[in-house]
Amino acid sequence: MANPAERLVDLLDLERIEVNIFRGRSPQESLQRVFGGQVAGQALVAAGRTVDDERPVHSLHAYFLRPGRPGVPIVYQVERVRDGRSFTTRRVTAVQEGRTIFNLTASFHLPEEGAFEHQLPPRHLTDPESLPKLADEIRDHLGVLPEALERMARRQPFDIRYVDRLRWTKAEVTDGDPRSAVWMRAVGPLGDDPLVHTCALTYASDMTLLDAVRIPVEPLWGPRGFDMASLDHAMWFHRPFRADEWFLYDQESPIATGGRGLARGRIYDREGRLLVSVVQEGLFRKL
Repeated sequence: MANPAERLVDLLDLERIEVNIFRGRSPQESLQRVFGGQVAGQALVAAGRTVDDERPVHSLHAYFLRPGRPGVPIVYQVERVRDGRSFTTRRVTAVQEGRTIFNLTASFHLPEEGAFEHQLPPRHLTDPESLPKLADEIRDHLGVLPEALERMARRQPFDIRYVDRLRWTKAEVTDGDPRSAVWMRAVGPLGDDPLVHTCALTYASDMTLLDAVRIPVEPLWGPRGFDMASLDHAMWFHRPFRADEWFLYDQESPIATGGRGLARGRIYDREGRLLVSVVQEGLFRKL
């Protein structure tokens, strides 16, 4: 049986059904809706497969319009907006059962030498191997890993390790400072195609980012008082990387108001080099 990393690579391997049209699988799972990172990653694959030269993705901007149904294929229609000397632009529409559920605009940039460089350093660089795996931390707290989480852990394509101890009760919720940081990497090799690594990290970027919005009001684990859904997602890719090597996802939420919460993330490698910047807004409604 393929491991979760191999299944992720397979999930990102779209079927081309026309020159600019691709079809992606949507696994039948117990989730109420298709995971947003899956749709974003597949849409970026579709965009990248219409770019003829070796131009890596440098940014994407996307909107989640409707929830996708698990188990139902998703069709990705690509519009070739621009092919310039340095930049290439693609627009992708994701359609399921005749309805648009997602759209994405991606820009690809021919690598060039910059006039200068600078970056913000990470707030902290811990050793990911010294931190417990998420499933182990849950098991240690509860004494046993619930069956639903056990199934999820077996399917999870990324090893996730929280820098800060998980909070389980209202009493542990801190006042303000809505920040979270996790180390992540794919649980197995993803091959050597840079587009696969970019799309795999796009998948991962939607997994924990909105947690930062919830930190001041409820524990990250245990009963949830809010239904939440991604509204939009933007990423900027600054340097090459591998998603099957450790990266630190430093996350914060500058504001939550009007039922919406904004989260920002910065992704670093183990040497503290800034690889990717992420911004996402989510919808939060009381259950």
